[in-house]
Amino acid sequence: MKHLNILIVVVLGILILASLSMYTVDQRQNAMVFQLGEVVAIHKKPGLYFKLPLVQNVRYFDTRILTLDPAQPDRFITSEKKNVLVDFFVKWRIIDTRQYYVSVGGDETRAKTRLRQTINDGLRAEFGKRTIHDVVSGERDQIMATLRQKADQDARAIGVQVLDVRLKHVDLPDEVSESVYRRMEAERKRVANELRSTGSAEAEKIKADADRQRQVIIANAYRDAQEIKGAGDAKASAIYASAYSKNPEFYAFYRSMDAYRQSFKSKSDVLVLEPNSAFFKYMKSPNAGK
Repeated sequence: MKHLNILIVVVLGILILASLSMYTVDQRQNAMVFQLGEVVAIHKKPGLYFKLPLVQNVRYFDTRILTLDPAQPDRFITSEKKNVLVDFFVKWRIIDTRQYYVSVGGDETRAKTRLRQTINDGLRAEFGKRTIHDVVSGERDQIMATLRQKADQDARAIGVQVLDVRLKHVDLPDEVSESVYRRMEAERKRVANELRSTGSAEAEKIKADADRQRQVIIANAYRDAQEIKGAGDAKASAIYASAYSKNPEFYAFYRSMDAYRQSFKSKSDVLVLEPNSAFFKYMKSPNAGK
């Protein structure tokens, strides 16, 4: 029984010693091994590793992509001396664990503070060269690309890589917004009035041109109609003359019959003529014209 107890104690001791001697590294981490406060090894590959118990200790560093997202937007001044509130976020990760530990002591908060200072300096420089319109829409992509490049260069000094810098919001402070909006409204009204004036002038010009074309078309149509009418009258006269020349007596008789029909078609018509008037020539005798 005594030997069994000793065996159990030995086994427990071995298990405890083994647990203190072994550690694992996840694929999302880097492990830094310290011996009496001095870095003796850095493990980047995942797996099972061993260390000296009670002499060496291990510290883990997250190598996944991390996010710096300040809780409050920062204030910057544009080239127009206008204040703007800028809200941004940064995507970054640790790429050199040893440099990261030496520079910021492996403290994520200190690393974020360093990154935020770098981004703030970059934003102050970039916004100071641009107007409100540029930073809101015109050159926003260019600003983000420049910030990412500069921030990444500075972050390499602390063993960090900056993957992306994004501007979430660029807003005007309340005390500036109203005056800016009033100025924008006045400018839009000026442009609208100018467009209306230009449109009215163009409308009058188009209307005048249309009236001129209308008069020209009417005049040309009247001229063509008169020419056609004249040609028709001439042709009709020629036909009448030709017909008259063939049988003048029949033509005179036909014209008299037509005159009678037009004169006596209404019972209320009254004619006052001499009995021997030439008008009744064909009514007295059918052969009056012979």
